[in-house]
Amino acid sequence: MRRLSLLAVLGLAALTACAKPADKPAADTTAAQPAPPPPPMAFVTVIYNTPKSAAAFEKYYWETHVPLVGQKQAEVGFTAAELTKFDATLDGKAPTYYRQAVLWFPSMADLEKGIATPGFKAIGDDLANFATGGLTALVGEQTNDASPLASGDTTAFVTVLYNAPKDAAAFEAYYAATHLPLVGAGAAEIGFSRAELAKFSRNLDGSAAAFYRQAKLYFPTAAALKTGTGTAAFKAVGDDLPKFADGGLTALVGHLTSKP
Repeated sequence: MRRLSLLAVLGLAALTACAKPADKPAADTTAAQPAPPPPPMAFVTVIYNTPKSAAAFEKYYWETHVPLVGQKQAEVGFTAAELTKFDATLDGKAPTYYRQAVLWFPSMADLEKGIATPGFKAIGDDLANFATGGLTALVGEQTNDASPLASGDTTAFVTVLYNAPKDAAAFEAYYAATHLPLVGAGAAEIGFSRAELAKFSRNLDGSAAAFYRQAKLYFPTAAALKTGTGTAAFKAVGDDLPKFADGGLTALVGHLTSKP
Protein backbone atom coordinates (compact mmCIF):
# COMPACT_ATOMS: atom_id res chain seq x y z
CA MET A 1 0.00 0.00 0.00
CA ARG A 2 1.25 3.54 -0.84
CA ARG A 3 1.87 5.93 2.06
CA LEU A 4 -0.10 9.21 1.93
CA SER A 5 0.90 12.52 3.51
CA LEU A 6 -1.34 14.12 6.14
CA LEU A 7 -2.44 16.83 3.63
CA ALA A 8 -3.37 14.20 1.10
CA VAL A 9 -5.42 12.33 3.68
CA LEU A 10 -7.26 15.52 4.67
CA GLY A 11 -7.93 16.39 1.03
CA LEU A 12 -9.27 12.89 0.40
CA ALA A 13 -11.56 13.23 3.41
CA ALA A 14 -12.96 16.55 2.10
CA LEU A 15 -13.66 15.06 -1.31
CA THR A 16 -15.41 12.13 0.28
CA ALA A 17 -17.63 14.45 2.34
CA CYS A 18 -18.72 16.38 -0.80
CA ALA A 19 -19.40 13.30 -2.88
CA LYS A 20 -22.95 12.21 -3.55
CA PRO A 21 -24.05 9.02 -1.83
CA ALA A 22 -24.16 7.24 -5.19
CA ASP A 23 -20.52 8.08 -5.93
CA LYS A 24 -18.07 5.19 -5.51
CA PRO A 25 -14.36 5.63 -4.78
CA ALA A 26 -12.10 4.96 -7.71
CA ALA A 27 -10.53 1.54 -7.78
CA ASP A 28 -6.97 1.35 -6.52
CA THR A 29 -4.88 0.68 -9.58
CA THR A 30 -1.57 0.69 -7.74
CA ALA A 31 0.54 -2.11 -9.16
CA ALA A 32 1.34 -4.81 -6.66
CA GLN A 33 4.96 -4.88 -5.60
CA PRO A 34 6.78 -7.99 -6.88
CA ALA A 35 7.37 -10.59 -4.23
CA PRO A 36 10.97 -10.77 -3.05
CA PRO A 37 12.89 -13.75 -4.40
CA PRO A 38 13.06 -16.77 -2.09
CA PRO A 39 16.29 -17.24 -0.15
CA PRO A 40 18.80 -19.57 -1.77
CA MET A 41 18.57 -23.20 -0.78
CA ALA A 42 21.14 -24.19 1.80
CA PHE A 43 22.75 -27.54 2.35
CA VAL A 44 24.90 -29.70 4.56
CA THR A 45 27.10 -32.08 2.62
CA VAL A 46 29.37 -34.93 3.58
CA ILE A 47 32.13 -36.00 1.20
CA TYR A 48 33.38 -39.43 2.19
CA ASN A 49 36.91 -40.65 1.61
CA THR A 50 37.39 -44.23 0.46
CA PRO A 51 36.58 -46.52 3.42
CA LYS A 52 38.77 -49.38 4.61
CA SER A 53 36.06 -51.82 3.51
CA ALA A 54 33.60 -50.67 0.86
CA ALA A 55 31.36 -53.68 1.51
CA ALA A 56 31.14 -52.92 5.24
CA PHE A 57 30.50 -49.24 4.50
CA GLU A 58 27.67 -49.99 2.08
CA LYS A 59 26.02 -52.52 4.38
CA TYR A 60 25.93 -50.14 7.36
CA TYR A 61 25.09 -47.12 5.19
CA TRP A 62 21.94 -48.64 3.71
CA GLU A 63 20.80 -50.77 6.63
CA THR A 64 21.41 -48.30 9.47
CA HIS A 65 22.59 -44.80 8.53
CA VAL A 66 20.22 -43.93 5.70
CA PRO A 67 17.15 -45.16 7.67
CA LEU A 68 18.35 -43.09 10.65
CA VAL A 69 18.55 -39.96 8.47
CA GLY A 70 15.03 -40.63 7.21
CA GLN A 71 13.69 -41.06 10.74
CA LYS A 72 15.14 -37.69 11.76
CA GLN A 73 13.99 -35.70 8.70
CA ALA A 74 10.96 -34.09 10.32
CA GLU A 75 12.96 -33.01 13.37
CA VAL A 76 15.97 -31.75 11.43
CA GLY A 77 13.83 -30.07 8.78
CA PHE A 78 15.66 -30.86 5.56
CA THR A 79 13.39 -31.04 2.52
CA ALA A 80 15.41 -33.34 0.27
CA ALA A 81 18.41 -35.63 0.37
CA GLU A 82 20.76 -36.52 -2.48
CA LEU A 83 23.04 -39.55 -2.18
CA THR A 84 25.74 -40.05 -4.78
CA LYS A 85 28.63 -42.39 -5.46
CA PHE A 86 31.73 -41.36 -7.37
CA ASP A 87 32.80 -43.74 -10.14
CA ALA A 88 36.06 -42.22 -11.37
CA THR A 89 37.94 -39.01 -11.89
CA LEU A 90 37.03 -37.25 -15.13
CA ASP A 91 40.21 -38.59 -16.76
CA GLY A 92 39.31 -42.19 -15.86
CA LYS A 93 41.41 -42.80 -12.76
CA ALA A 94 40.26 -44.15 -9.39
CA PRO A 95 37.93 -41.60 -7.74
CA THR A 96 39.55 -39.17 -5.33
CA TYR A 97 36.52 -39.46 -3.02
CA TYR A 98 34.06 -42.28 -2.43
CA ARG A 99 30.58 -40.85 -1.82
CA GLN A 100 28.76 -37.58 -1.23
CA ALA A 101 25.53 -36.98 0.66
CA VAL A 102 23.64 -33.69 0.62
CA LEU A 103 20.79 -32.58 2.88
CA TRP A 104 18.87 -29.60 1.42
CA PHE A 105 17.13 -26.93 3.49
CA PRO A 106 14.83 -24.10 2.31
CA SER A 107 17.22 -21.46 3.65
CA MET A 108 20.36 -20.99 5.73
CA ALA A 109 18.18 -20.03 8.70
CA ASP A 110 16.38 -23.37 8.43
CA LEU A 111 19.71 -25.15 8.18
CA GLU A 112 21.11 -23.46 11.29
CA LYS A 113 17.98 -24.45 13.20
CA GLY A 114 18.14 -28.01 11.90
CA ILE A 115 21.78 -28.71 12.70
CA ALA A 116 21.19 -27.62 16.30
CA THR A 117 18.65 -30.41 16.90
CA PRO A 118 19.29 -33.67 18.79
CA GLY A 119 18.22 -35.48 15.63
CA PHE A 120 21.05 -33.98 13.61
CA LYS A 121 23.52 -34.77 16.40
CA ALA A 122 22.40 -38.40 16.26
CA ILE A 123 23.08 -38.45 12.51
CA GLY A 124 26.51 -36.93 13.01
CA ASP A 125 27.41 -39.26 15.86
CA ASP A 126 26.60 -42.25 13.64
CA LEU A 127 29.19 -41.35 11.00
CA ALA A 128 32.08 -42.77 13.01
CA ASN A 129 30.39 -46.18 12.93
CA PHE A 130 31.04 -46.71 9.22
CA ALA A 131 33.05 -43.83 7.65
CA THR A 132 36.41 -45.49 8.33
CA GLY A 133 38.24 -43.55 5.63
CA GLY A 134 37.34 -40.16 7.07
CA LEU A 135 35.16 -37.45 5.63
CA THR A 136 34.70 -33.73 5.04
CA ALA A 137 31.46 -32.07 6.18
CA LEU A 138 30.56 -28.63 4.82
CA VAL A 139 27.78 -26.04 4.78
CA GLY A 140 26.86 -23.96 1.75
CA GLU A 141 24.21 -22.46 -0.50
CA GLN A 142 23.03 -23.01 -4.05
CA THR A 143 24.04 -20.07 -6.22
CA ASN A 144 21.96 -20.67 -9.35
CA ASP A 145 18.18 -20.79 -9.58
CA ALA A 146 16.69 -23.61 -7.55
CA SER A 147 15.38 -26.50 -9.59
CA PRO A 148 13.88 -29.86 -8.72
CA LEU A 149 16.48 -32.25 -7.40
CA ALA A 150 17.35 -35.11 -9.70
CA SER A 151 16.54 -38.61 -8.52
CA GLY A 152 16.94 -42.20 -9.65
CA ASP A 153 19.74 -44.68 -9.81
CA THR A 154 20.57 -44.06 -13.46
CA THR A 155 21.09 -40.30 -13.21
CA ALA A 156 24.77 -39.57 -13.87
CA PHE A 157 26.77 -36.42 -13.24
CA VAL A 158 30.13 -34.78 -13.69
CA THR A 159 31.21 -32.53 -10.84
CA VAL A 160 34.02 -30.09 -10.17
CA LEU A 161 35.14 -29.37 -6.61
CA TYR A 162 37.08 -26.10 -6.63
CA ASN A 163 39.74 -25.36 -4.05
CA ALA A 164 39.96 -21.83 -2.65
CA PRO A 165 41.32 -19.53 -5.39
CA LYS A 166 44.16 -17.08 -4.89
CA ASP A 167 41.77 -14.18 -5.56
CA ALA A 168 38.10 -14.92 -4.87
CA ALA A 169 36.89 -11.69 -6.47
CA ALA A 170 38.75 -12.44 -9.71
CA PHE A 171 37.43 -16.01 -9.67
CA GLU A 172 33.83 -14.86 -9.25
CA ALA A 173 34.09 -12.18 -11.93
CA TYR A 174 35.45 -14.59 -14.54
CA TYR A 175 33.12 -17.39 -13.45
CA ALA A 176 30.00 -15.25 -13.91
CA ALA A 177 31.03 -13.27 -16.99
CA THR A 178 32.86 -15.91 -19.02
CA HIS A 179 32.80 -19.48 -17.73
CA LEU A 180 29.10 -19.93 -17.01
CA PRO A 181 28.04 -18.37 -20.34
CA LEU A 182 30.47 -20.77 -22.04
CA VAL A 183 28.82 -23.72 -20.31
CA GLY A 184 25.39 -22.40 -21.28
CA ALA A 185 26.40 -21.94 -24.90
CA GLY A 186 27.50 -25.57 -25.08
CA ALA A 187 24.53 -27.02 -23.18
CA ALA A 188 22.71 -28.43 -26.21
CA GLU A 189 25.83 -30.08 -27.62
CA ILE A 190 26.95 -31.49 -24.26
CA GLY A 191 23.44 -32.70 -23.48
CA PHE A 192 23.27 -32.22 -19.72
CA SER A 193 19.78 -32.00 -18.26
CA ARG A 194 20.44 -29.79 -15.25
CA ALA A 195 23.20 -27.72 -13.72
CA GLU A 196 23.71 -27.13 -10.03
CA LEU A 197 26.11 -24.49 -8.72
CA ALA A 198 26.98 -24.21 -5.06
CA LYS A 199 29.32 -22.22 -2.86
CA PHE A 200 30.65 -23.50 0.46
CA SER A 201 30.61 -21.10 3.40
CA ARG A 202 32.38 -23.17 6.06
CA ASN A 203 33.06 -26.63 7.33
CA LEU A 204 30.32 -27.99 9.56
CA ASP A 205 32.53 -27.51 12.63
CA GLY A 206 32.90 -23.80 11.87
CA SER A 207 36.42 -23.94 10.44
CA ALA A 208 37.36 -22.59 7.00
CA ALA A 209 35.70 -24.48 4.16
CA ALA A 210 37.81 -27.31 2.76
CA PHE A 211 36.48 -26.49 -0.72
CA TYR A 212 35.41 -23.22 -2.32
CA ARG A 213 32.73 -24.14 -4.85
CA GLN A 214 31.09 -27.14 -6.48
CA ALA A 215 29.51 -27.36 -9.91
CA LYS A 216 27.53 -30.39 -11.12
CA LEU A 217 26.17 -31.20 -14.55
CA TYR A 218 23.53 -33.93 -14.53
CA PHE A 219 22.83 -36.33 -17.38
CA PRO A 220 19.87 -38.68 -17.82
CA THR A 221 22.10 -41.75 -18.20
CA ALA A 222 25.73 -42.81 -17.94
CA ALA A 223 25.75 -43.21 -21.72
CA ALA A 224 24.59 -39.61 -22.17
CA LEU A 225 27.37 -38.45 -19.84
CA LYS A 226 29.98 -40.38 -21.81
CA THR A 227 28.75 -38.85 -25.05
CA GLY A 228 28.49 -35.36 -23.61
CA THR A 229 31.94 -35.31 -22.03
CA GLY A 230 33.42 -36.35 -25.39
CA THR A 231 32.09 -33.32 -27.26
CA ALA A 232 34.06 -30.32 -28.46
CA ALA A 233 31.84 -28.07 -26.33
CA PHE A 234 32.74 -29.97 -23.17
CA LYS A 235 36.43 -29.80 -24.06
CA ALA A 236 36.09 -26.03 -24.40
CA VAL A 237 34.57 -25.87 -20.90
CA GLY A 238 37.43 -27.95 -19.50
CA ASP A 239 40.08 -25.92 -21.30
CA ASP A 240 38.64 -22.77 -19.73
CA LEU A 241 39.12 -23.96 -16.13
CA PRO A 242 42.82 -23.03 -15.74
CA LYS A 243 41.98 -19.44 -16.66
CA PHE A 244 40.30 -18.82 -13.30
CA ALA A 245 40.57 -21.91 -11.04
CA ASP A 246 44.08 -21.08 -9.88
CA GLY A 247 43.60 -22.84 -6.54
CA GLY A 248 43.22 -26.21 -8.21
CA LEU A 249 40.22 -28.51 -8.52
CA THR A 250 39.02 -32.11 -8.50
CA ALA A 251 36.80 -33.32 -11.35
CA LEU A 252 34.79 -36.53 -10.90
CA VAL A 253 31.99 -38.50 -12.50
CA GLY A 254 29.39 -40.42 -10.56
CA HIS A 255 25.75 -41.41 -10.23
CA LEU A 256 22.86 -40.91 -7.85
CA THR A 257 21.83 -43.79 -5.62
CA SER A 258 18.52 -44.36 -3.88
CA LYS A 259 19.05 -47.99 -2.87
CA PRO A 260 21.95 -50.45 -2.36
